[in-house]
Amino acid sequence: MKKAPLYSRSRRPDPPPRASATRAADVPAAAPGAVASPEPAAAGARGGRLRAVLLHHERQLWASAVLLLVVAGLALNAALAPQAPAPTLAQIDAAIRKSIIEKPLPSPVSAAYDAVLPSVVRVVGLMTEGDDGSDRDEAKEPPKDDKHAPHAKAGGAKDDRQAARMRGPVERGVGTGVVIIDNGTILTNLHVVNGAKRIRVTFMDGTESDAALLSTQPQNDLAVLRAKTIPDDLEAATLRSTADLAPGDQVLAVGFPFGIGPSASAGIVSGLKREFRSPEGKQTMTNLIQFDAAANPGNSGGPLVTMDGEVVGIVTAILNPSQQRTFIGIGFAVPIENAAAAVGMPPF
Repeated sequence: MKKAPLYSRSRRPDPPPRASATRAADVPAAAPGAVASPEPAAAGARGGRLRAVLLHHERQLWASAVLLLVVAGLALNAALAPQAPAPTLAQIDAAIRKSIIEKPLPSPVSAAYDAVLPSVVRVVGLMTEGDDGSDRDEAKEPPKDDKHAPHAKAGGAKDDRQAARMRGPVERGVGTGVVIIDNGTILTNLHVVNGAKRIRVTFMDGTESDAALLSTQPQNDLAVLRAKTIPDDLEAATLRSTADLAPGDQVLAVGFPFGIGPSASAGIVSGLKREFRSPEGKQTMTNLIQFDAAANPGNSGGPLVTMDGEVVGIVTAILNPSQQRTFIGIGFAVPIENAAAAVGMPPF
């Protein structure tokens, strides 16, 4: 009888994998024709990456958490701290008064003066003593010799004028002007320069120059000058329409009253569309601005300025029934629209 073999020639099965956590019997069999889903493996991969990122940035995360705790603590402390009571009206008023006392607000008149001053000029009409300003030919028409004139010289008035010419020019009329174009174009009154043989202007920086008479507007007592020499940084004044000007508006007159200046005087617009007749009755001017800022001889041709530093008129006359040529509270200025027309500037 044949003995059974003690060993099998068939191949032994491979041992189960050590890392396997789930037996094959525990996994349900897939349906025939179905494809195995990769979701479990992908989820495991994402979880691994997340853990790796957290481990890599562990210090930054802890620092952020501490910072958030600190901010939350400060906010909580601020919320729990007692709030200061709102200031009362009396406290606000006291604070404002103290601030004004310590640092006073600038005067609007001072600001207007500073704005227009660089454009203001002193205007002087020059002629020789005894010359009436006419252009007659004295060689053909010598003036009559008044033998009965007191202190008359033997040579007569002609010799007096010739001697005066040898001494040089003297001041005839002193007034004011305002630069309206930075090339040296100046507005002034015609009566300041009328008949002068030579016109001299002085700018605010001290520059002196002869000036030429470009044009005149006799009906408004205006003259346009052009200085031959001008400062490098000459500024033209800002002109403003009188369309919104009203009685009660503050204005400033700047000029050289009696040759003193520059001087500033403040007042208000007293009226509009006024009429003025010269004391000699030779001329009547209309559509004038009436103002009460002090003006005297020498202010003629100067600017009348708003509190914005803008020129609304050219000072031209004062009213004084006593014929003393001193200010009693009524002055007149030509509106800047008329003055601009004298220069040929476009209307506002």
